[in-house]
Amino acid sequence: MSKNDENKVRVIAVCGSLRPNSTTRKALEIALKGAEESGAETQLIDLREYELIFCDGKEDESGYPPDVARLRNDVRSAHGIIIGTPEYHSSFSGVLKNALDLMSFKEFEGKMIGLLGTSGGSLGAINALNGLRTVGRSLHAWVIPDQISISAAWKAFNADGTFKDAGLENRVRDLGHQVARFSFLHSSEKSLEFLKAWEAAPVNPGAE
Repeated sequence: MSKNDENKVRVIAVCGSLRPNSTTRKALEIALKGAEESGAETQLIDLREYELIFCDGKEDESGYPPDVARLRNDVRSAHGIIIGTPEYHSSFSGVLKNALDLMSFKEFEGKMIGLLGTSGGSLGAINALNGLRTVGRSLHAWVIPDQISISAAWKAFNADGTFKDAGLENRVRDLGHQVARFSFLHSSEKSLEFLKAWEAAPVNPGAE
């Protein structure tokens, strides 16, 4: 996929960590480099830079700060989304959960999603990633099979933000490649024709 391709896709990364020196953010920056190498336009969404309200389920959103709409628009404009989170108590972060709760199918349906998790311990972030995979399915998104779980993330990086383990760096970068490439294929004319035909197909009577 050429960088000059007229069908260039947009890949964003949502960082579910508020730490100033977040290892999740560092990893997402590397994943986005992979997406850029595949020709995608990229943006890192740092939730520290958005003034969000706690999701209370109210239908009247007139009191919501403008950044709720900004977050929704930023995510809605993407073809592919990389979601990164630290694992807290065997789940993904509260700030990320709240951000997801403030959004809906409009932001995620039909999008390609890649998952990345970090953990301070040796067991990695598998539980957090499993939770996010369920969320992705519930929002009718396409969660790619590969995912990244980084254990002992506090000692995984060099001072310049690169990984000490070149193999891990390649895997994280490849996550960005995959999200960009699948997003490109999914948004191509042929793929859209297939999806329209599939959506218009008769209901499977065996499912009743």
